[in-house]
Amino acid sequence: MSELLAAAADLLLGGRCVGCGVPGRPLCATCHAGLPREPFAAAPDPVPPGLAPAWACAEYDGTARALVLGLKERRLLGLARPLSAMLAAAAGEAVDGPVVLVPVPSRASTVRARGHDPTATMTVRAARLLASSGRDVSATRLLRLGRGVLDQAGLDAEARSANLDGAMSCPSPGLRRLARRRGDVRVVVCDDVLTTGSTAREAQRALEAVGLEVAGIAVVAATQRRTPRRP
Repeated sequence: MSELLAAAADLLLGGRCVGCGVPGRPLCATCHAGLPREPFAAAPDPVPPGLAPAWACAEYDGTARALVLGLKERRLLGLARPLSAMLAAAAGEAVDGPVVLVPVPSRASTVRARGHDPTATMTVRAARLLASSGRDVSATRLLRLGRGVLDQAGLDAEARSANLDGAMSCPSPGLRRLARRRGDVRVVVCDDVLTTGSTAREAQRALEAVGLEVAGIAVVAATQRRTPRRP
């Protein structure tokens, strides 16, 4: 009965599925059942030198893209659950022994404007899902984004790399807390979308600079190159 009441409320409030547009919840049962469940190795083209193995659960297209944008830009918080499950599936491919999932940091102004931090939320929930299945996984915010970093949207691969060069750091208080809680562990960098790999590579650099081993990169979705590479 509670599910019927929830569905009726969604209809009255004018909600629609981000995948197919049917009136009701932000993600209908049919679209939810059709979400990708099997992660795959994802690599940008070209691959940033030294990038750790990256895993994604979907291509950044269709329903997966609508889910990411719905949570980030439209604040449809109910979409955090399916997105976290997809991120957990991708992160699970990089989990071998004790692992800490580390979300890529967002600009403070962006978090304030959105009223939430979707990447951090998904990472924490993904860690809980993996831990509930018996894996030694937790999530910790270790990275900080410096000032002067521009929004990555609309930037090409070269501009993205230049924008993020040396932009992230791993402050010592976070490392001390991690050492007290977990000791020697490997980390997995988590983000919503893998595009050029510049963000993931910068996060990896900042973590490795303080002596942490990056086991891999995990994302919900990865873009596919659709235009020929320039000579």
